[in-house]
Amino acid sequence: MASENLTQVTEFILMGVSDHPDLQIPLFFVFLLIYGLTMAGNPGIITLTSVDSQLQTSMYFFLRHLAIINLGDSTVIAPKMLVNFLVTKKTISYYGCAAQLGGFLVFIIGETFMLAAMAYDHYVAICKPLLYMVVVSPQICILWVSLTYLYSLTTALTVSSCVFSMSYCSSNVIDHFYCDTVPLLALSYSDTYIPETIVFTSAGTNLFFSMSIVLTSYFNIVLAILRIRSSEGRRKAFSTCAPHMMAVTVFYGTLLSMYLQPRSNHSLRTDKMTSVFYTLVIPMLNPLIYSLRNKDVKDAFKRFLNNPWQLPN
Repeated sequence: MASENLTQVTEFILMGVSDHPDLQIPLFFVFLLIYGLTMAGNPGIITLTSVDSQLQTSMYFFLRHLAIINLGDSTVIAPKMLVNFLVTKKTISYYGCAAQLGGFLVFIIGETFMLAAMAYDHYVAICKPLLYMVVVSPQICILWVSLTYLYSLTTALTVSSCVFSMSYCSSNVIDHFYCDTVPLLALSYSDTYIPETIVFTSAGTNLFFSMSIVLTSYFNIVLAILRIRSSEGRRKAFSTCAPHMMAVTVFYGTLLSMYLQPRSNHSLRTDKMTSVFYTLVIPMLNPLIYSLRNKDVKDAFKRFLNNPWQLPN
């Protein structure tokens, strides 16, 4: 083998969402708008749920941390993506790529378990209302969030270390708009069996446990709603749960299609399109899905606009 083929890669080239030159500027403005809305909506949710005394419940506590995670997920990916729309040389350094992958994994794993926490919170509120303040106490909420962040960070470090323990020689073109596990492993010069096994086992385990919580919670919620005698009561209950169920379906559906299929069946171009939804679109939509249709949050927003320095105690 030629010696130049053994040269360690020091940077990667990100192909982006599209390689058509005429689409770069229009796509830049589209994703700039998406990121701008994300940067407006999620900090707004964080602020309202932090300062308004009427939003100091477990549901809004989890919502606050979901907003933090969505903000982090988009920020890890969007700025570099936007810059690459405007430059000819769409490169990212070796260590920058490793940091981006690690950050992405931290937030995407955190989101799976934060969504599970919110589903469980809904289950307790609807099915066990008398035990709500005990089962979902402030201490339990803090413990759940702390363990979620700790587990996400540990898993992200483990998986990204495995991916970047591989040799990357000569081939450095990533057919994606950010550094992700599948396209990176596809470039590796080394035998990728062990890191592939770790990546897909980790993804499968995380999805299994978080989805088990979500599905079990909503199964019991649906049963409880069906027992409601009033048709108006059932309609309101389903209406309350529908946005969260829709977001969960889209989020978990895209993750399942990305990570729980054999590598031989993967289409990296299709993966790019689905990745746009859970890395950029869903973080933009979550403030709307979880908050703007919520009367309590609307009222808190009005109070904040009327007097941002003296919210009710």
